[in-house]
Amino acid sequence: MAYFIGIVLVIITLIIIGLILRKRVYDVVDRYEAWKMDIMGRNIASQLGRIKTLNLSGETQDKFESWKERWEHILTKELPDIEEHLFDAEEAADKYRFSKAKKTLNNVEEILQTIEANIEKLLAEVDMLLESEEQSRKEMDTLNPKIKAMKKALSQNRYQYGKAERYFDNQLDTLQEKTLVYEQSTEAGDYMEAKQVVDELTIEIHELEEQFDAFPFYYKKCKHELPAQLDQLFSGLKEMKDEGYHVEHLAFEKEIRTYQERLASTVEAMEKGETKEVEATMEEMEERIKEMYELLEKEALAKSYLDTQVPSYQQAVADMNQAFLDTKSEVEQLKKAYYFEDGDMERYMALEKSIGKLTVELEELSEKLTNDKASHSELRNLVEDGYIQLEEMKENHEAFKVRIRNLRKDELEAKEKLTEMRNQLYDIQRKLKKSNVPGIPTFIWNSMETASEKNNRVIKTLEKQPLDMAEVQKALSDAATAVEQVAEQTDMMLEQAYLTEQVIQYANRYRSQYPLLAAKLAESERLFRAYEYELSLEQAAKAIEEIEPGALKRIEEYQLTAN
Repeated sequence: MAYFIGIVLVIITLIIIGLILRKRVYDVVDRYEAWKMDIMGRNIASQLGRIKTLNLSGETQDKFESWKERWEHILTKELPDIEEHLFDAEEAADKYRFSKAKKTLNNVEEILQTIEANIEKLLAEVDMLLESEEQSRKEMDTLNPKIKAMKKALSQNRYQYGKAERYFDNQLDTLQEKTLVYEQSTEAGDYMEAKQVVDELTIEIHELEEQFDAFPFYYKKCKHELPAQLDQLFSGLKEMKDEGYHVEHLAFEKEIRTYQERLASTVEAMEKGETKEVEATMEEMEERIKEMYELLEKEALAKSYLDTQVPSYQQAVADMNQAFLDTKSEVEQLKKAYYFEDGDMERYMALEKSIGKLTVELEELSEKLTNDKASHSELRNLVEDGYIQLEEMKENHEAFKVRIRNLRKDELEAKEKLTEMRNQLYDIQRKLKKSNVPGIPTFIWNSMETASEKNNRVIKTLEKQPLDMAEVQKALSDAATAVEQVAEQTDMMLEQAYLTEQVIQYANRYRSQYPLLAAKLAESERLFRAYEYELSLEQAAKAIEEIEPGALKRIEEYQLTAN
């Protein structure tokens, strides 16, 4: 029983599925039928009818017939075939042959899409033809006036075009003929060909307009203005040469003749309508002419500068030369009395060499001024460089003269310093004699003797011929160190002696009370009388500090206050 029920359910399910699938096929058939009817209802004929506003002949007639046949083929052949395919699909669905129905419907969809594409292409071609005709007509409405305007301008301003008038006449005639070709093409219904003619005309008229408008300016420049500038430049060059300017080296005459020949060739080419290279040629010439004028102006300014500056420059070099000769004479005299260091002599010889070189350059400058081998600009640079060298030489010369003066100054200062040191030793000796100390330690007398010997060494170096100031300065420094040492030792010795006396006097108040202190003070007094003031001070200070700590410091402070 269950098995039977299962079979019944399967059958029912299959029937339901079959009905659903068949319904889907019917829906697609209905949709494609509606699509087909939509295509059939489109007013394609009226769209094609727009073509009748054009000249139905030639290419247009052929296209119109082709589009009409294509639409009729769709209506009479392709769409009826679709009706049969849809019937076959329904019949297959009724027999539950769904795969065949699906295949048939897919084929119908492809046919419909192809028909749509063909219709779209057909209408696009129609629109393109109509738009092409309209656009060409509008463009021709603007191109014809341009041709007429150029013809009128040419007839009214023929003198501005010279022999090129014939070239522009021919070009305009050619363009005029092309407008006739356009009209013939439209009358023959060949609108696409007419569009091509219009496109070519647009480009050619634009190019000719640019050439036509620019021609008078360039022609005038190349025919009259630039030749006049070159002639004027040539005349100015000749005048400058006659007036003594050095311009031969510029070689402008040959360059000017070359430009004149190029201009003649350029004008000849322009009269034949060849104008592509004219602007570049003209700009090149104008730039070069400007450069030539600038160079000539530079030469004129340089000559004016030389006329005014060379005499003063020659005098400045002569003055520098004389100043150095005076210094040279002074150096020769000083070399007998003074020793010159290597660095000073190197600076002196370098200065002499520089002045000699500048003198030679001045002679060469004078020679070049009398011939045309060098430009005035070049000579001006030489003079300006010479002035710079002169300033540097003056600075070096002045610095060297300062060095010479310093030799004498250093000698005088050394002698003054020697006198000061000798007086200082004398003052030390007087101070020692006036002191109340029992005697002077031997090391003080030895230091004084050493200082005196070093002073004598300074005297000997000052007496040498030629005088070597480096040696003098070394001896002077050694002597100053020795004298300073004597002064320091003397001051310290006297301070120690005076302090020792103060300590002993202060300690005497305890001498009777402390026998050990008395013994130490006696030893200190013995050392004091033996001129051992430092040891005597140490002995006395140690003794009093044992009895009264801090006493030495108070004695020192008292002595400082008293002094």
